[in-house]
Amino acid sequence: MTTWKEKLEGQMPEDWAREIDIFENQMELRRQGKVEEKLFAETRLRRGAYGQRYDNGQRNDGTGTKPLAFPQGQSTKGPDTVWDAPGMQRIKIPFGGMNPEQMDVLADLAEEYSDGICHITTRQDIQLHYVHFEDTPPMLRRLAAVGITTREACGNSVRNVTACPLAGVCRDESFDVTPYANATMQFLLGHPDIQDFGRKFKIAFSGCRQHACGLVTMHDMGAIAVTREVDGKTVRGFELYVGGGLGAVPHEAVLYDDFVAEDEILPIAQAISRVFARLGEKRNRARARVKFLVKSLGIDEFKRLVEEERKTLPHDERWTAYIEELPAYGEKPLKDGSALNGAGRPEGFEQWYDTNVYKQRQEGYCVAAVTLPLGDITSYQMRALAEIARRYVGESVRTTVGQNVVLRWVREADLIELYQELDALGLSAPGAESIVDIVACPGTDTCKLGIASSRGLAAELRTRLAAKAVELDQAVRDMRIKISGCFNSCGQHHVSDLGFYGVSRNVGGYTVPHFQVVVGGKWVDNAGSYGLPIGAVPSKNIPDVVTCFTDAFLKEREGQESFQQYASRVGKKALKEKLGDLTKVPARDDDAWYYSDWGDPREFTIGDMGTGECAGEVVSLVEYDLSFAEELVFEAQLHLDDGQFEAAAEKSFKAMLQGAKALVKMQFLDVTDDPDHIVSEFRQRYYDTEVFFDRFAGGKFAQYLFRRHESKEGAGDAASARTLVEESSLFVEACHACSAKVQAQGTAREGDATSSVVTLEI
Repeated sequence: MTTWKEKLEGQMPEDWAREIDIFENQMELRRQGKVEEKLFAETRLRRGAYGQRYDNGQRNDGTGTKPLAFPQGQSTKGPDTVWDAPGMQRIKIPFGGMNPEQMDVLADLAEEYSDGICHITTRQDIQLHYVHFEDTPPMLRRLAAVGITTREACGNSVRNVTACPLAGVCRDESFDVTPYANATMQFLLGHPDIQDFGRKFKIAFSGCRQHACGLVTMHDMGAIAVTREVDGKTVRGFELYVGGGLGAVPHEAVLYDDFVAEDEILPIAQAISRVFARLGEKRNRARARVKFLVKSLGIDEFKRLVEEERKTLPHDERWTAYIEELPAYGEKPLKDGSALNGAGRPEGFEQWYDTNVYKQRQEGYCVAAVTLPLGDITSYQMRALAEIARRYVGESVRTTVGQNVVLRWVREADLIELYQELDALGLSAPGAESIVDIVACPGTDTCKLGIASSRGLAAELRTRLAAKAVELDQAVRDMRIKISGCFNSCGQHHVSDLGFYGVSRNVGGYTVPHFQVVVGGKWVDNAGSYGLPIGAVPSKNIPDVVTCFTDAFLKEREGQESFQQYASRVGKKALKEKLGDLTKVPARDDDAWYYSDWGDPREFTIGDMGTGECAGEVVSLVEYDLSFAEELVFEAQLHLDDGQFEAAAEKSFKAMLQGAKALVKMQFLDVTDDPDHIVSEFRQRYYDTEVFFDRFAGGKFAQYLFRRHESKEGAGDAASARTLVEESSLFVEACHACSAKVQAQGTAREGDATSSVVTLEI
C-alpha cells in the first residue's frame, strides 16, 4: 500500500519533510519507552498535538476520574498497541491566510481523521479534535504539501503570528502589514534563538491603532504600522509594544519604541527572543512569560538589554530580503471591480449586508464575512467555501481572531449571488463582529482545564440574541461578549464589554457551575483596556445578566457613550448591585436545573450528597469566610477604580489572608489574625502537603500569597495594583476549589457542617 509519505514525495518542502520524518521516529521511540514522556510532551506540543478531555472530564464508567493525557506511551499489552485517547491537532495559519487548495485539504483531514469539524481559534489557527495521535504524521505531510505547517503551533515557542484580516484592504491602515507578519513567521519558525523559552511567545501585527483586528496590547510583542516623513520620503515602520498577555493575570503591553524601521523589525524580534530565552523564568512556569520579565526589569532596562543584544547579532540576509520584494507584493483581484447594482435582493440579504460586508479602500470591492457560530465549520462547508472562493476571490481568504472567515476582493456586483450561495450552505448568518457573534474557547467540551461550559453558554446566548437581533438597539449590537471556560482567558474575556469565565461554587453539598462576570474591557484600540470580575453568577443565570446589563445600559446611557464608557462612569459597585438575586442558587430539591451546565443535562457533579439540618440548607463556616474574602477583593477593585493604588494593594492582601485563613480554620479553628501565623499554617497544612495544588501549575496561586507576604510590596501605579487585585481574585477562587476538594475527600475538620461532595478543581 502506498503511504502518504511516498505519494507526496517531492511536494513537501525538503526541510519540512525531514522534520516530519524525525518526529515520526521520535513517536516510535516513545512508543518503545526509549524517550521520557516529559521530553516527548514538549516534542509533540511543538508539533501542535494536544491532549483533550472527554465526557466533560469524566470517564464513561462514572468514576469521575480524569482521562489520561494522550499519548499514553507503552501499553501493558506491548509497544505495538495503538495509543488511545485521541486529542487535538492545532494547525498554524499565519496571519489567517488560506487558499482554496489548502481549504480542501483541511476539509479532507477533518473528514478522515477528526469529527468533520474545522474549528477556528482566536489566534486564526485551525484545530481538529478527536484526532488519533498515530494519524498525525500523514496529516502533517498532507498539510506540508500545500504549504501549511503545525511546527511550533503549541509548546514553549513562537506561536502563530496573527494580523488584521483586513490588512491591505482596510480604509484606515497605514500600510499592509501582511508581508511583515508572514516574514516574521517564516524567519522565526524553527529559529535556534526561540528553542529555549520558558513559555510561549505571541506576536501580532495591526495596520492601525483604533480598531480591534490586531489586539496588539495583549501580545508578548505587538506591532502597529506607522509612517514618518524623512527627507521628503514616506518611511515605513512600527510602533512596537512588548510584555502584553491575558491568561490568569493579564498585563497590557508597554511601548518599546514609537518607531522601529521596517528593516529592523526582524532583528529586533530576534534580539527580544534572545533576551527572553536567556533571562526569562524557566522553573516557575506561572511567571515564565515575557510580561513578567518586562515588569521585573522595567521597560527601560529591558530595552537596553535588547539593544545591546541587537548589536551583537551576526547579519542575516533574511532580515531585509523580503522588503526588496514588497513593490511586487499584493493580492490580485480575480475580477474587475464593479458596484452593486439594483437587482432584486433576496430575503435576509439586507441584514447580512449591513453586518457582514465591509467596503474596501479599493473601489468596487468589499470583504464578506462568513459568520461561524462557535468558530466551527463542517468539512462539507469548508470544501464548498473553497469552491466559492475559487469563483469569486481566488486565493484571498482569511480566518479572523473573532473565529470567522472572510472573503476578500469580492466584487460588489457579485454580493447578491455570493449571499445566495452562502445561504444554501448555511453560512449566511448575519451579525459578524456584533453582540451576537460571541467568542468562546472550547471549555469543558474538550479542554482539560475547562471548569464550565463556555461553548454551551455561548450557544445559548447566541440563540437568544439572534432571535431578537433586528430589534436590538445599535449601541447593544456594537457590544462584544467573550467567554472562557476557566480564568486563563483563551476566550479573551478580559477584552470585551461583557466577559465571562468559568468557576464553580459549592451549594448545599453540590457543585454548581458558575461564571465570573467581567466588565470594563475594551475591544477596540487594539484591546485598549482590560476588565475585572465583579462577581460569580450561576451559569444558568448568565443570559439574564446579559439582559439586565444591556437594558440598564440603554436606560442609563448618556449621549453616544459605549458600554465600556458607561461601565466606567457608573462604576463596578453599581453594576454589581444590579446582579441582585441573580447570584443566588435555589436548593437542589427546589430547582435541579441550576445544577447542570448549558448543553449538558447531567448533574454537574456526582457523589454522596449531604442533607442539612431540618431539611434546611446549612452554610458552613468556610463558605461564610470565603464569601467575606470575595467581598474584600471587590473592595480592592473599587479602590483601584478610584486611583487608590496602595489601598487596593492592601485590601487585596487582606483578601488572600482571609481566603487562606478560611481554609486553615477547616483544620485548625484557633488560627489567629496575625498574617505570619495565617501564612505559616496555610503553608504547612495546604502547600507543603500539596492539598492546595491545582491542576494547572502546581501551587502557583499559593505563590501569590507567599510573594506578597514576603515582599510586603505595595502598589505605586495602576498596573501593579491591578496585578495584585487579579492575583487576589484568583487566589480566592482557588480557595473555593480547594475547600470543595477537601470536603469531597472527607478531610474537613469534624464539626464544620460540611458535606462530602465531588467537585471540579480550579
